[in-house]
Amino acid sequence: MPNLYKQADSNSRKTWFLLIFFLLFIVGLGWIFSYLLEDVLFLAIASVLAIFQVIVGLFYSDKIIILMNNAQEIEKKDNPGLYRIVENLCITAGLPIPKIYISNEEQPNAFTTGRNKENAIVVVTQGLLDKLDRRELEGVIAHELAHIGNRDVFLASLVVILVSVVSILSRTFLRFGNFRGKRENKNNSGGILVLLGFVGALLAPLVAFLIRMSISRKREFLADADGALLTRDPQGLADALKKISSDSSPMKRLDSSTAHLYFSNPFKGNNISKLFITHPPVEERIKALESI
Repeated sequence: MPNLYKQADSNSRKTWFLLIFFLLFIVGLGWIFSYLLEDVLFLAIASVLAIFQVIVGLFYSDKIIILMNNAQEIEKKDNPGLYRIVENLCITAGLPIPKIYISNEEQPNAFTTGRNKENAIVVVTQGLLDKLDRRELEGVIAHELAHIGNRDVFLASLVVILVSVVSILSRTFLRFGNFRGKRENKNNSGGILVLLGFVGALLAPLVAFLIRMSISRKREFLADADGALLTRDPQGLADALKKISSDSSPMKRLDSSTAHLYFSNPFKGNNISKLFITHPPVEERIKALESI
């Protein structure tokens, strides 16, 4: 157990370093584009767009995500059993009780969203309620509450927004670079600019995706550790992982931009799923939990 939690603390520190690097990467990308195109406009666009997207993302991302997943809010009278599990675990964790939503999906899964502890939302699928026993369900809910307690909701929302900013900047640079290259075809600078435009457009979103994937994977290990600590039952969470990973039910409504929010990788049953793996291997998560 000590080794697992020591690693969890290390993952938390590394995540903050990655986030700082991500912010510097976006500003640096804007500066490079401005320098190559000899136009300070790109640096201004990068800064303004990042700030605007962050503000919009932090205040409205939860509403957008809920609409994307077609989840419905419930009250205690709608599902007393689920509500009591969330309520009891929140009391133990010292957290405010979040809003609870149910998504009409057969695949057993769950995720959290929201700005902070006071505005958090826990979403579970109907498949999770139907296919897991109480002990396993408590493990999954504890994992999601751990995300709230660790402020993962804020980080996940922010990273999604920053990734979109990088993609927008790279696409814009490619267009301007191609346009400027055609205008400057009398010398080699135009061709070099076009080449850099293609390289930037291809690599920037890839780097952004890799950083998002790294943050998400590290956060899953940390949430597993904290969730097991909260329930005092790591095997319950491990059993939930085994059951969920073996279920082949596909998601009816799913977007790759929100895949990293889920308890388990939601892409199943097709080869393209490997392109959107934002979670650590289930075997590694189970091994870490069973080693406690």
